[in-house]
Amino acid sequence: MAAAIAALILAALLAWHWPALVGRARLGAAYGARVACSCRYVEGRPMGSCQSDKEPGMAIVTLADEPEAKAVKASVPLLATRTARYRPGWGCLLDPAK
Repeated sequence: MAAAIAALILAALLAWHWPALVGRARLGAAYGARVACSCRYVEGRPMGSCQSDKEPGMAIVTLADEPEAKAVKASVPLLATRTARYRPGWGCLLDPAK
């Protein structure tokens, strides 16, 4: 009985904070994609060194290089994914949010 009540309270707290969690995940993915794209395609650094450019608290953001498209995809599992592409003369721009 106590476990069911605890699970219900946890579910209620998660539901209450869900919009803020999704918003932060979207922001983190967008920021991570743009910064890693700039690191990779503007500065010309290897993708492995771009991991260190993430801000504290962004450990959950994963980065994936897409060299054929000159793009970097960043994601927060189950919550958000954003892609930034390098465009000569413009730098790295985020793809429109879906």
